[in-house]
Amino acid sequence: QVQLLESGGGLVQAGGSLRLSCAASGRMASIVALGWYRQAAGKQRELVATITPVGRMNYADSVKGRFTISRDNAKNTVYLQMNSLKPEDTAVYYCNAFNNIGFSSWGQGTQVTVSS
Repeated sequence: QVQLLESGGGLVQAGGSLRLSCAASGRMASIVALGWYRQAAGKQRELVATITPVGRMNYADSVKGRFTISRDNAKNTVYLQMNSLKPEDTAVYYCNAFNNIGFSSWGQGTQVTVSS
């Protein structure tokens, strides 16, 4: 079992930046990827970015070049640096930990609102 605690959401104007953090605890040795997903009102949850323990990253096309995922293995923390934010980035952002038996753990979510 892995516990995830997100922070860093908020309200920002279009073109601005935010940095999300997710502190993980628990059975970290079983985790094969940490990542961020988002869910906008009335839409399905979608992948934003993932990163493996060795630093292999994957991004949704909609955020490539604007968002950067990183992790600090010593702190068991994953970050999402979001630049050039757009109103369509408005969503609840969830931290995710995916383990080696196909089980996902989720954080409680943090709201990101981008005003035009």
